[in-house]
Amino acid sequence: MLVTPLHLRSIGRGLLTTIVENRHSRTQSVFLLPRSLQRMNAEEVNLMKEMVLLIGHGSRDADGNREFVEFADAVKKELPGRELIACFLEFADPDIEAGIEACVARGAMRIVVVPVILLAASHVKSEIPDILELGRQAHPDVEIVYGRNVGQHEAILELLLERFQDAAVPRDRSDIAHDAGNAHDPGNSHDAGNAETAIVLLGRGSSDPDANGDLYKIARMVWERTGVLTVETCFSGITTPRLPEGVKRAIVLGAKRVVVIPYFLFTGVLIKRMQTLLDNLAREYPQVSLTMTRYFGIHSRLINTVLDRIAEATEGKAFMNCDYCEYRRSSGTPTIHTDVTCI
Repeated sequence: MLVTPLHLRSIGRGLLTTIVENRHSRTQSVFLLPRSLQRMNAEEVNLMKEMVLLIGHGSRDADGNREFVEFADAVKKELPGRELIACFLEFADPDIEAGIEACVARGAMRIVVVPVILLAASHVKSEIPDILELGRQAHPDVEIVYGRNVGQHEAILELLLERFQDAAVPRDRSDIAHDAGNAHDPGNSHDAGNAETAIVLLGRGSSDPDANGDLYKIARMVWERTGVLTVETCFSGITTPRLPEGVKRAIVLGAKRVVVIPYFLFTGVLIKRMQTLLDNLAREYPQVSLTMTRYFGIHSRLINTVLDRIAEATEGKAFMNCDYCEYRRSSGTPTIHTDVTCI
């Protein structure tokens, strides 16, 4: 439970605040309780029930949906005493509306919503906020807090470096099968052989240039940490360059070994399609070593990243980068994401 009698304090005019502890950073934050709760006394506030709602993108591939549910279960194990429900944006059930209703049916008075989505495009910036607003209108007495997507996080960068190292020095099968345990330290990935190695960072692709630009920024960080010949950025769809272009560019630049790293959370139709494309490219360029690493999956680094996002939202510290937001520019007015501060 989020609020306990020891956490509640009164400040001027009897307004209630709560102290929330982030168990990962071991820091405490004080924030004012919502106006709707200021009419409640400390005992009533302590009866509040907070739940976490994780949103997955959803896939037409049942394996991908199953992996997300298993991932949500792994996150839940790290949140003792808190209830968590998993739902999907599209292609699978329960959807977000059903997820909200399930939380309310269990007595939730505060729902912390975190989209388990890598890059912030229209889903994160527009569609999900719209659905959450409908939830607020349907349940005006329930506080719905919208947290940040996975986005750019040091742990995610370390996970990409780990995937690259796995391609160079494969681990034991038991380690590769399930990564939810201890993550090994990627350390310094610079190696003499990297001068003839290229990385192709493969993302989903979006119509939002801000989201696509984030992948290019991550690619630069990967290059800085590895010292490979080049890190080429490409996408599985919607925008260009696509995977074949990224691989061919790396080969033209002199790469004798190309490692494709999918910037994907879970398996699905696209991952399987990209592997087929890479197999075709391997037959076209037999003189070049072409491999694709595993996607992120149920990994401790990803779990910890989502736990950080939950903690941020719980503490009211969720931020979203909207400086180049297409939706903001097209409207001519500042973009307002409910419960999310644009910086």
